[in-house]
Amino acid sequence: MAVQQLLRGARLVTHSSSLTSATVTTTAIARVKAANAYSAISLYSTSGMPQSFSHPAHHSATTNPSSALSKIESAVCFSRHPLSSPPASNPSSIPGSSLKEQYWRNVKVWEHVTESEFTSYKWQVSNTIDRRDKLSKFLSDVLPSKIPPRRQRQQSRSVETTISRDAFLIDVLDGMKIAPMSVRLTPHILSVVNWADPFNDPICRQFLPLKSTMKPDHPALTLDSLHETDDSPVPGLVHRYPEKVLFLATSVCPVYCRFCTRSYAVGSNTESVTKNSMKPTRKRWEAMFEYISTNPQIQDVVVSGGDSYYLSPDHLRMIGERLLAMPNIKRFRFATKGLAVNPTRILDRSDGWTDNFIQLSEKGRSMGKQVAMHTHFNHPNEIAWVTEEAARFLFARGVTVRNQSVLLHGVNDDLDTMSKLIRKLADLNIQPYYVYQGDLVRGVEDLRTPLSVILDLEKRIRGTIAGFMMPSFVVDLPGGGGKRLATSFESYDESTGVSTWKAPGVTGDEAFEYYDPIRSESA
Repeated sequence: MAVQQLLRGARLVTHSSSLTSATVTTTAIARVKAANAYSAISLYSTSGMPQSFSHPAHHSATTNPSSALSKIESAVCFSRHPLSSPPASNPSSIPGSSLKEQYWRNVKVWEHVTESEFTSYKWQVSNTIDRRDKLSKFLSDVLPSKIPPRRQRQQSRSVETTISRDAFLIDVLDGMKIAPMSVRLTPHILSVVNWADPFNDPICRQFLPLKSTMKPDHPALTLDSLHETDDSPVPGLVHRYPEKVLFLATSVCPVYCRFCTRSYAVGSNTESVTKNSMKPTRKRWEAMFEYISTNPQIQDVVVSGGDSYYLSPDHLRMIGERLLAMPNIKRFRFATKGLAVNPTRILDRSDGWTDNFIQLSEKGRSMGKQVAMHTHFNHPNEIAWVTEEAARFLFARGVTVRNQSVLLHGVNDDLDTMSKLIRKLADLNIQPYYVYQGDLVRGVEDLRTPLSVILDLEKRIRGTIAGFMMPSFVVDLPGGGGKRLATSFESYDESTGVSTWKAPGVTGDEAFEYYDPIRSESA
């Protein structure tokens, strides 16, 4: 009844030439409030779609009452079905998207790129930086001639000297010669970097190897520090926990993180590492499916790699349907950094990946099985409006999304940044699931933090956010001990940086050690 009153009132208003569309909007909203009905606008926003007309300033036709009424009627229509959404043939047709900041235009090489181009998944892939020559060209185009050096947290800007663009380029290229990971970066992630200050940008630190910032590797680390290959009954399948397996579907990711746990296998070969590649072949997958189906104790599967974003839509569907068809499998999740580094694919209706994922999620729910997405944000700056719309799109369609962060020095190892990240994820209905202590992998000692840092962050953040949105702060034990709560160590000597651990549910009485980075006082 309240909705009908809203429509009647709005139509009456439009018959009076003395009122503008802003008055129509204001009057209509007032009528809804007076009737104690659901606000059509609020219901539309809670459906997970962009809040494009939550304020009169967002209307495109401020002098056309019938245009304003049309939008109000549209809102009322969708309020009857909170999980429905208006049809969209491409991301730019989503309400409000054209009103958002075109952040990619802050990057010189993309200052003329339109929103429809940037939000196309094909455009993102074709403009991904994945070779040394492309990276050099990009950096030469976007970097200023003088660059501020890396600052320590307590260092004043007044004591800075600048570094030339050429010196920075040499630093990157020298870093690539010794880094275990190759470089691959999407336009989205390149667009959220502050290229005027790359040494101190938290996004840049995660992806560009700078020789000047690298530290010697800890003597205890190995390339496969978690000993995943030791727990692989068939190639590409890790069976460490009694009920769970890790299904490594591919070796490719939309971006390559410097700190990748799987640097022994993920990405192309580098000058320092020849990869144990896991190509997405049916023969390899069939052996993994056979093992899972014939071991009834397995109930939980993590489909990762690499990154499941790099599975074709057909391969994504095939893997999901094979797992759903197995009686012993109760739940599985696809691990992908895609939402964080290339969110446009979620919104691009011309690409079938997201539709197939949603259909798998719905089919699993009808069978009483959970199909989830596990993603990977490390810093609040990675979240742009495209990211927000993609996350809301998934939430509106019932997709469970959880986040796994890695604690990284100079990126998110301070209270303010980590707290802000957790809250931004929670506000997007992405569950903050894990915060990992950095693994003992090659080439990233400058990014690892002492165990004391994660312990302090957990202590100070707990109680400031709802418990169900509080991530578990964990250490994935070197040598194959599995994940343990950071607070569950057997002993920890901060002076030596050595902590000892046991994982009785996984390895019985076997003891494991984790080592803090060997860091100078100035680091």
